[in-house]
Formats: sequence, C-alpha cells, structure tokens
Amino acid sequence: MSVQLKQNNNTIKLNNGASIHQIGLGTWRSVGENDGYNAVIAALKAGYRHIDTAAIYGNEGQVGKAINDSGVPREEIFVTTKLWSTQQQEPEVALDESLKRLGLDYVDLYLMHWPVPMNLASMPKGEKLGFPMLPNGKRDILTPPTWDFIKTWELMQKLPKEKARAIGVSNFSINNLKDLMASPNFKITPAVNQVELHPRLPQEELVQWCTKQGIHMEAYSPLGSNDAPVLSEELILDIAKKLNVSPAQVVISWHAQRGYIVLPKSVTPSRIEANLQTFTLPEEDFQAILNLSKTKGELRVCNPDWSPIVCFV
Repeated sequence: MSVQLKQNNNTIKLNNGASIHQIGLGTWRSVGENDGYNAVIAALKAGYRHIDTAAIYGNEGQVGKAINDSGVPREEIFVTTKLWSTQQQEPEVALDESLKRLGLDYVDLYLMHWPVPMNLASMPKGEKLGFPMLPNGKRDILTPPTWDFIKTWELMQKLPKEKARAIGVSNFSINNLKDLMASPNFKITPAVNQVELHPRLPQEELVQWCTKQGIHMEAYSPLGSNDAPVLSEELILDIAKKLNVSPAQVVISWHAQRGYIVLPKSVTPSRIEANLQTFTLPEEDFQAILNLSKTKGELRVCNPDWSPIVCFV
C-alpha cells in the first residue's frame, strides 16, 4: 500500500486576517557556522514560505541574510521571531534589535517566548540574551508585583503594526491564557500559541481550547525534539513501512491533519524538502497515533526549571 505525497502549500488564516503557511521551517539549534543560513536557503528553494526563529536562538542574522539573499520577495515569506524573557520589560527595544539582526523592516509574527520574565539587571554587562542566575544557581525570575507576563502583553499590544504585524505567545497553558485574557488591559487576542506538540504530547485539551478562542496552535519539536525520538516509535515505523513513506512524513502529515501549524526543523536539504511533502493518513492510523500517548505515556521534552513559576499547569 502506498499513498500520494504532495507538497503542502496549505495556508491558515490568523485572527488578524493574515495567511500563514501550515508547514514552516523551525530553526532552533541551527546555530553552527552557516547552518541557519543554509537551512533557510534550502527551505525557500524547496517551496517553504514560512520561517520561524527567535532572539535566543542566536541565528537571526543568518536567517535574515538567507531571506534577503534568496531572491524570494519579502512579502511572500511569513517570518516569526520571539521576545526573550530578559527583555519582557522592553519589548519594542527587543523587537528593534531583532529586526536589526534580521536585516528586515518587519516581522509577520512576534511571540512572547515564555510566560516567564527574567531579570535583565542580572545579566553580564552589555548582554541581554541569556539566563541571568542567582547565587543559589537558580534563574533570576521576576515575579509579581515586580513584573509578570500580563504586563509584558500590555506592552506588546502597543507595538507598531508596521514592525510586528501580529503578536502571539509561546509555551502558554490554558490557565496562563485565561489569566491573560481576563486581565483589565487585555485588548488583542494572541494570534498563535506555539508549544511543544508531537504524538507523545498531543495536548488535545489545549488545542481544542485555543481553537475555540480563535488562537491558532503551532507545533514546535513536532518530531519529539533532539534526535526525533518519536520517529523510532514502533507504531510510527510500522505505519511508514505500510504506506511507503518516511517516519517523519507520517508524523508531519498527522500534525497537518489535526489542522494546526507545524514547524519541523532540519539543516539537511533533502530532509527539509521531504518534510514539506504530506498526505492524508487513513483514519485508523491517524487515531492510533493520537492514542500513542495514552498507551506509552506522555513525554514532555522541553520543560525548563522556571521556579518559582510553573508553566505547564
């Protein structure tokens, strides 16, 4: 049995009216010499029109240079970057610095990377992007009444639209979103919530809740993060063999079939191209993958210690 693979050019309309391609290139950890640049060039050549980066990734310069060197018109590419936690008290300054590194006049989407503000004053002199530490070895986290993500969102709502056409969040739980949306100065519903999503962490409740609120979900680490552990699951391997496709194509197609935005990452041109080829899974296989976390247990790979703040409750 085999299925028909085709290039996924599907777009999703965000709550600000903008269209975003369902499959984008994630660039987390693409930080080696020219890794980010080469990956973005390969992706745009393969037909991608959605690139995701972040200030803390350390590759905005490579990503932006690739976009500018690609020959693809800027208006055809949807670009996302993210506000790092040390700059939550100065999002417009941070955005301007990201735009300078990217060499772009605007980003299509600007996300609050975590619902956790960190103390910029504890960073080494002249540095802004990193993890300020306390003497006890813990991260230097700002808490109310000093600061919280609600105050950050109030400032993000004021960002000039000509610099950030849409704003959103990342790593937000339902409870965090409820607190945000119930706050007195809340005006703009986040366009997206980018979170860890894969067959071992399908986050059904979060996906359904955000969808009802008009917040589109984005899946980072869609293959399970480092070394793509989901791709070695026996179920995924069996389905890939049966349908004569790669395990990555099985998982990315499963994400796409759920209806949200997917951000597979790779620095290998052949894999970047293959990741854009999707198909419709038979219903029994789709459901079996959806139930994988129930049979094998949930696996959250990205779960930093942000104490005293707990993100995922």
